[in-house]
Amino acid sequence: MCGLAGLFHPLDPAVPAVRPIRGMTDALAHRGPDGDGFHREPHLALGHRRLSVVDLAGGTQPMSTADGQVTVCFNGEIYNHAALRPLLEAAGHRFRTRSDTEAILHGWTEWGTGCLDRLKGMFAFAVWDRQRGELLLARDRLGEKPLYYTWLPDGRFAFASEMAGLLALPELPRRIDPAAVDDFLALGYVPDPGTIYAGIHRLPAGHFLLLRRGETGRPAPRRYWRPPTAAAAAPADAPAELARRLDAAVRAQLMADVPLGAFLSGGVDSSAVTALAARAQGEGLGGSLATFTIGFPGEADERPLAARTASSLGTTHRSEVAAMDYVAAARGQARIFGEPFGDHSAVPMLAVCTLARRHVTVALSGDGGDEVFAGYRRYAFHALAEGVRSFIPAGARRRVIGGLARLYPKLDRAPRWLRAKHTLTEISLDSALGYYRTVCKLHEERRRELFSPAFRAAVDGHDPSARFGRLMAECDPEDALLQAQYADLHTYLPGDILVKADRTAMAVSLEVRPPILDPELVAWGMALPARLKLQGGTGKHVLRRAMEPLLPSDLLWGRKRGFAAEIGGQFRAQAETVRGRLLGGPMLDSGLFHAPALARLLEEHAAGRLDHAQGLWQLLVLEGFLAAEAGTAGAVLESAPA
Repeated sequence: MCGLAGLFHPLDPAVPAVRPIRGMTDALAHRGPDGDGFHREPHLALGHRRLSVVDLAGGTQPMSTADGQVTVCFNGEIYNHAALRPLLEAAGHRFRTRSDTEAILHGWTEWGTGCLDRLKGMFAFAVWDRQRGELLLARDRLGEKPLYYTWLPDGRFAFASEMAGLLALPELPRRIDPAAVDDFLALGYVPDPGTIYAGIHRLPAGHFLLLRRGETGRPAPRRYWRPPTAAAAAPADAPAELARRLDAAVRAQLMADVPLGAFLSGGVDSSAVTALAARAQGEGLGGSLATFTIGFPGEADERPLAARTASSLGTTHRSEVAAMDYVAAARGQARIFGEPFGDHSAVPMLAVCTLARRHVTVALSGDGGDEVFAGYRRYAFHALAEGVRSFIPAGARRRVIGGLARLYPKLDRAPRWLRAKHTLTEISLDSALGYYRTVCKLHEERRRELFSPAFRAAVDGHDPSARFGRLMAECDPEDALLQAQYADLHTYLPGDILVKADRTAMAVSLEVRPPILDPELVAWGMALPARLKLQGGTGKHVLRRAMEPLLPSDLLWGRKRGFAAEIGGQFRAQAETVRGRLLGGPMLDSGLFHAPALARLLEEHAAGRLDHAQGLWQLLVLEGFLAAEAGTAGAVLESAPA
């Protein structure tokens, strides 16, 4: 795993100065503590920070072809580089290293942008072709590796693995985007291609950007891969086929010249990956697999189940208890993520990455199983709502069920079966908007109450739900489950899950690999008929069946708790600290919020009348970001809150 950065001026042939590119890579040092490298020539400067994983001696970057015509900076792993090598050698290419990086160099020379269809792995890279005068930026199919870019006021194009690399440039405008703030409070993250800053963009997953020397325009990203939009026929034996495909993906991702381990929770996804990795290690690919678990005191503690699984699989297991102060942790999120990030499971994720990094350089994870094989509970709720929608005309749903939803009390602290308000609301809406309501953290009515009048006007007309309608409309209209999965694969997976994995791991210089997100496996799994993924309200049915020969029944069919933490109780116990932050200078100076509405939110939660834990966490994270930005970024609004 690495960090890359670059500066390119399509019109100015001067050789860029070394100081700016070095400043950019210094800001990415945590992504690559094993060394740095630079390449400068007319129009272009490239910088790289390396975390050595494959070909420790020969994989130094930036890497160029023997004739110096093509140069690459690369972050990630190309798992099929050994299979590509003989194809390229047969075409006349000569390899000088064992590094997977070199496969990109020769692949571009031979196939141009067509190389992206052949590369299997997680990657973000920049290829400069001096002869063609072309700069290619590309990101892997699912968005496992990040890549940010912007245009500077003087006409230069800048890019980096994290926003920190771009923010190292003092001439970069740092104006916060009001629409991004609205998106963050709605979803808990800023979705691609936006960021919290106006003018800084993320290259979307499965896209590339091609810039040319002498070009005066600003080219748009182009898509080279998309997941299935309709289901295919069911395989003859889907569980057996899935077991074979996942085993192949795991074996491919065991490629490393450094110690490798796996995260192991009490869930199906990480346990499946661990079981297959442990079996492969036992067949001669290495010694005992190292596994790592973070637990919480109380019923949510997954350490006992993880320990039993580790024992049955013969792994070398290590675990720790996470006792965390989420109020304090909120202040640190901006440093790790570069922008507000509202998934509080990032805090224990950082803890398990820290534990793993003490023993390994690479860790396998179970990320992607919920999206690909329909593991989230919201998929079952959405399928239920869609079934009701099919029997009740839209007008009646809006009038009758919508009316019931408005009258039904918000019972946040009641047993789950009594909390019907959200379900009734979803059923009353059309499919896409209903699904958006299930993933929304702070609904529009709550956000608008919190916003100052000036900020409310600034985001008037912006609708965070609109992208869900567009995405779901791309899918088979008869397959509601696939529509929801497809939307998540373009929003929640690259915007939350993979951002969380990359940034927390890279903060401690750990590489994380999710074998379930092998693109061929993703395409196959997404195209399975809904009945194979979701049965009787239970998701990941086919994955559970596939793993029955390897994992115990109570793990496969029991309830998964995930990184559970009672953050709401912490916010009540530290109510005065929370109040001081949310009603303090950075929040009110930003011009975003209406102080009395923030105070009401705090009081309702502190008194136990309503559970605002998620909203308070997001506001605390945003406060930490605004505090870090004070005196650096431009004001969100020119006017102060009313």
